[in-house]
Amino acid sequence: MSDISLDSSFALTADGSSSNDFPAKPGKSRNPKTQSPGDEGPAAFGPRNVDTGGPSPLTVQVIWLLVFLGICFGAAALGGLFTSAGLDTWYDQLKLPSFSPPDWLFGPVWTALYAMMAVAAWLVWREAGWRGGRGPLTLFFAQLTLNVAWSAIFFGLQRPGWATIELALLWLAILATTVAFHRFSRWAAGLMLPYLAWVGFAGVLNVSIWWLNRS
Repeated sequence: MSDISLDSSFALTADGSSSNDFPAKPGKSRNPKTQSPGDEGPAAFGPRNVDTGGPSPLTVQVIWLLVFLGICFGAAALGGLFTSAGLDTWYDQLKLPSFSPPDWLFGPVWTALYAMMAVAAWLVWREAGWRGGRGPLTLFFAQLTLNVAWSAIFFGLQRPGWATIELALLWLAILATTVAFHRFSRWAAGLMLPYLAWVGFAGVLNVSIWWLNRS
């Protein structure tokens, strides 16, 4: 025989070669570029089939940027509650060092710092996703928690000495976050540097306030 047909999906040709046309199993793609949902940031959410009306990658990225901004400024608002509780009744009575900045400067500086740290975290998410960026993003949220805790200790409990120790931990957490961010995005690490510098300055200011009012 010159040709032997076994079935509709497997055939032996005359020269002995075979052709396998078994259909792929459901759910298995033959495209090597296909990636599993959740492995990457924007890629995990889109684009979907245009007929389904799924979100575009740009839309998802903007949404998550707003989420990061909301988280950071939510932390700022929570810290502000502790700050306002002791600002007029206690802080104004303290002896301050000569290099202490004017009160009006703190608001604009912190607003810029919270915005920059939010963008930095978003850049890491965009590059690595939640799974790949689990380590640096965990550090990020840890330092954000310590940020709020400092306001609670310094203004809420009115303990400058304890706040100095906590601020040292905060600075180390920011440094670790910056180093971890650098693995994924130089821009993200760069956006954390002003925050690191300002908290370092705040540490010197905190120690000075504690020293001047230690009695």
